[in-house]
Amino acid sequence: MPIIKPVRGFVPKIGKECFIADNAAIIGDVTMGDQCSIWFGTVLRGDVNTITIGNRVNIQDGSVLHTLYEKSTIEIGDDVSIGHNVVIHGAKIHDYALIGMGAIVMDDAEVGEGALVAAGSVVLSRTKIGAHEMWAGAPAKFIKMVEPEKAKEMNIKIARNYLMYSRWFTDDATTELAENALEVKAETGE
Repeated sequence: MPIIKPVRGFVPKIGKECFIADNAAIIGDVTMGDQCSIWFGTVLRGDVNTITIGNRVNIQDGSVLHTLYEKSTIEIGDDVSIGHNVVIHGAKIHDYALIGMGAIVMDDAEVGEGALVAAGSVVLSRTKIGAHEMWAGAPAKFIKMVEPEKAKEMNIKIARNYLMYSRWFTDDATTELAENALEVKAETGE
């Protein structure tokens, strides 16, 4: 079961048709839109300030979202993909953006609509990434412009794929297979 924990009087609010992996943690002042997926080992820690997530956002395995006490918040738009092992700390991510695997996005940074942050990049505090820009490196620097329609199409496709993947974990047939496997294991003593 995922950890969904109130703290300081803030109770996480989770939209419709969301998938939250068994070992994900959603804590405190977190508001999530509809059809989001929060994957294995991910932590959304809204204990010290607000985390707001739009619709159809996927936050992949091992990612951590946190903020600065009374200073920074996290705002994530719609159809955003956050890759595996990403750290977002008090930043704003606009619609259709993609944050690559292992990237770090620091406090008061802003990632524009349809922008791409390459895997392993470090976006320093207060950096402003414009709409449809690709940034990479540590610290991240502007690389090139991305064609707006291609970026939007790619990010909508990724968001829809993650919605499909999440259905695999909530499908009745998958649940039945898992229950049968547990019964076999119990019977055989494995």
